[in-house]
Amino acid sequence: MSSTDKKIYLIIMTAITVSGFIIICTLGQSMHRQRMAAKLSDISAAEPVTISIIAEYNGRIGVFREHSSKPYRVIDYDFSLLSDYDKEQLTEGVVIESDRELQQFIEDIAT
Repeated sequence: MSSTDKKIYLIIMTAITVSGFIIICTLGQSMHRQRMAAKLSDISAAEPVTISIIAEYNGRIGVFREHSSKPYRVIDYDFSLLSDYDKEQLTEGVVIESDRELQQFIEDIAT
């Protein structure tokens, strides 16, 4: 095998490796979106929310009823993965007035 053949072989193997990595990452993101969609459908099937507050709760996202110190629902999404802006909002607490608004907020922070 000549040195040119070796270079071509290494380039092809590198391309295959990088392509595999990209595919694995894409599949992981797809699975994550599917899980979030399933969680969102659970939220929309839940009892109606009048006024809720969404805030950070033990490294996750908690949905609190008005004037409650314990969340009635915890969204299993790692708080540390959020943008600095979303972290700041959730540290202060975000007031949500409907199920649809709650669902939209969760979709926004999960993407």
